[in-house]
Amino acid sequence: MRVTFFLLCFVPALIAGTICCAGAPPNIVVILIDDLGWSDLSCFGNKEIQTPHIDRLAAEGTAFTNFYVASPVCSPTRCALTTGQYPYRWRITSYLDNRQMNEQRGMAQWLDPQAPTLSRFLNNAGYATGHFGKWHLGGQRDVGDAPLITEYGFDESLTNFEGLGPRVLPLLNMFDGSEPRRHGLGSGVLGRGEITWADRNKVTTHFVDKALEFIQKAEKENKPFYINLWPDDVHSPFAPAAELRGDESKKALYHGVLVEMDRQLAPLFDYIRESPTLRENTLILFMSDNGHEPGAGSSDPLRGSKAMLFEGGVRVPLIVWGEGLLAKDVQGSRNETAVFQTIDLVPSLLKIAGVEVPAEVMFDGEDFSDVLLGNTTAQERQAPLFWRRPPDRPGPENDRWPDLAIRDGRWKFYIQYDGSRPQLFDLEADVSESRNLAGEQPDLTAKYRERLNTWNAAMPKDAGQPVP
Repeated sequence: MRVTFFLLCFVPALIAGTICCAGAPPNIVVILIDDLGWSDLSCFGNKEIQTPHIDRLAAEGTAFTNFYVASPVCSPTRCALTTGQYPYRWRITSYLDNRQMNEQRGMAQWLDPQAPTLSRFLNNAGYATGHFGKWHLGGQRDVGDAPLITEYGFDESLTNFEGLGPRVLPLLNMFDGSEPRRHGLGSGVLGRGEITWADRNKVTTHFVDKALEFIQKAEKENKPFYINLWPDDVHSPFAPAAELRGDESKKALYHGVLVEMDRQLAPLFDYIRESPTLRENTLILFMSDNGHEPGAGSSDPLRGSKAMLFEGGVRVPLIVWGEGLLAKDVQGSRNETAVFQTIDLVPSLLKIAGVEVPAEVMFDGEDFSDVLLGNTTAQERQAPLFWRRPPDRPGPENDRWPDLAIRDGRWKFYIQYDGSRPQLFDLEADVSESRNLAGEQPDLTAKYRERLNTWNAAMPKDAGQPVP
């Protein structure tokens, strides 16, 4: 598959490719948490538990409240964060499962290694690149012939049961007297990498330790580094340490995992913060891959949860930290204005790194580097944001979830594939999406229905769409 796309005129933003930072290229750390809800962190409103180490990132950086992911489920968001393009282009429209399930849903078996990737662009520009944590873009269940993670532009990798190469697989200890059981989902028999079994509640520590080792190696080699730290916390199954299990309810176990993950990430934050060189020239981005799992996390006051296109499924917390890179007047601030998404991070980070991209490579994302660095708090999009629901997540039969969605400024609009059940919400006045204005705004409803249908028609189909 070719990596160049000639898109509809309202979709792409071409990377300018000019160097925006003087001196050494900045180091970049992208932390992607699994199934963390919009309001699960204490710095985003959680009153039941504290996440002090992540909160400190926000207190010293910027917390963004209008940041979105490309999908309400895992693999498509990871695809967008890797490529800067809508994941539908690469036929990754839901989580990657076993070979038969992927085929039934009209999906690829893995991300095409010819796709443009942030890691490859940075690696070609001299960055040391490492991926440590969940991958979920190929190499899970019975798909043992997927490309290795290092084939996407990474020098090193360590993953879990949803990727190939060296990996750490979890042992589930329920602290009920039974023996810990292996939770490898078939990965243990796929080969193609050394396997380490570890307690589920310590897997994130393995990823953090490997990331720190990689950073220290890059320092010795005097190389800038780009790291993905993508733990599979706080995804179920929840198996926190004995002292963090609370009343053993689903929510208590989830909170235990979240508190423990916060502690396990702290050594990475401290190492960067305590190094004069790294502190002044490292950018950390912290976010979630989709909304919360019902019954565990929370996205209050947003409507919906994981798997839904409503705000609670696709709006997630984003924290950007950079002691010597962020504008001083935004450090410790909360940005409630800028509206952007995972597809925007690839062009933005390449601009920050001063890396040129060939003119024929086009991204769906736009350059929001000035927003990330705090040079401006707001930026108008050239194109709205679009979503298509995962093909395997239609919602209950008597109340189907929306198939398509668009965010344009203050407006969020939804329809079914056949154009029915329009829903229009003014998010500035109604962030909970409680009052449908579609009937009161016929012109906007018609406009957004047309734009959604035009955009969706330009994307490869999956099995969730009705056959004409």
